[in-house]
Amino acid sequence: MTENPRVPLVLISGLAPGPTADLAERLRSAEPGTAVVHHDLRQIHSGVVKRRILLGDRDQLTVLELAHGCVSCTLREDLLPLLRKLSQMPQVQRIVVRLDEAMEPEPVSWALHNVLVGERPVIEDVDLRAVLAVVDCAGWLADSTGDDTLAERNLQASPEDERTVAQVSLAQVEFADLVVLAGAATDAWSAAKASAVLDRVAPSIPRVELSAVDGKTVLDAVPSDARRGEVTDMHGPLLRGEPPVHTDCGIGLLTFTSQRPFHPERLHDAIDVLLDGVVRTRGRLWVASQPDMALWIESAGGGLGIGHAGAWLAAPDGPDWADVSPERRTLASLRWDPLFGDRAQELVVVTDQATPDEVEAALRGALLTDEELAAGEQEWLRYPDPFGEWHEEPCEDTETDPEKHDANVSNRKDETQ
Repeated sequence: MTENPRVPLVLISGLAPGPTADLAERLRSAEPGTAVVHHDLRQIHSGVVKRRILLGDRDQLTVLELAHGCVSCTLREDLLPLLRKLSQMPQVQRIVVRLDEAMEPEPVSWALHNVLVGERPVIEDVDLRAVLAVVDCAGWLADSTGDDTLAERNLQASPEDERTVAQVSLAQVEFADLVVLAGAATDAWSAAKASAVLDRVAPSIPRVELSAVDGKTVLDAVPSDARRGEVTDMHGPLLRGEPPVHTDCGIGLLTFTSQRPFHPERLHDAIDVLLDGVVRTRGRLWVASQPDMALWIESAGGGLGIGHAGAWLAAPDGPDWADVSPERRTLASLRWDPLFGDRAQELVVVTDQATPDEVEAALRGALLTDEELAAGEQEWLRYPDPFGEWHEEPCEDTETDPEKHDANVSNRKDETQ
């Protein structure tokens, strides 16, 4: 018996519901048998999600009641089983999922590959062909450089969601295979500055105009080496493509590296520099008081997330070299230190009002001094560690990415005022 082929799947994300709906409709109209799925999370704080399915002449709206109102539960309890069901319907030739404004595509992709529905993941039923991010040019720059929280926009994905709009906006374009530009910026300077930001946070991702999108051919613009849902390796390269290294429209790029650890308290104080005049920070931290565990940091706007990224290869309980990606093995080999192994600081910071020099000076000032370094690990373990408390529990009913369970997302600016 011949196995049924996987049904093509396209994910669409974006903060502007009108343009994302426009793009989804262009894809639906261009290919008969395209099903469009959308979950409206605006009432998720009450445990209510509205699901809409468009397929041929069918326009079905269903109100779902969830035991626990969160995105992960929506994924596990409805979206994933629905994708399997649609993939098995002979009239469905393609599925387009238009994500709610608050949803980032990477956790959805992770769930497709890792969350079991029955005894197997849904990726065995669908073929993720592309992740598209829609950028509303009139407001994207302000969204991606501002401090508004999702709660202030009534866009929370759960009652506990403390993310900033900037965190979501940037995560959507960074994970995309193709950026679709909708509308126009308010002025030439804003357009140039938004382009400078995109050049640095998503340098290898092509951009097309929504007004010119042909639903039949738009996916041809997706590069052959696009990630197509490949989840971020927290120990892999921090940059995809080759972003400009010069400053443009005030937007600069800093790659910070060091092979000595941060002092936990000085790093905690220095982190404020990443929340003022900085567009985006992503990277790995080596904190002296946690010598065996890498920490992952992301910031955007006034939002900051820090969590565990797994053990270093050089840690006593670290993973075997054969069990990690070739990219991680290569990076570790290039920087291997006889004493500290692969432990290192690696951050990429996109700056705006702050300068790369200012950010670098603050981070370098948080590293251990020569005297502290010579004192050794037993002394480092005695340092007070504010990062030891920066963890929150995930939804207890949800299977999510274990590497991200410990991630703590907070509006740090509010906490430090």
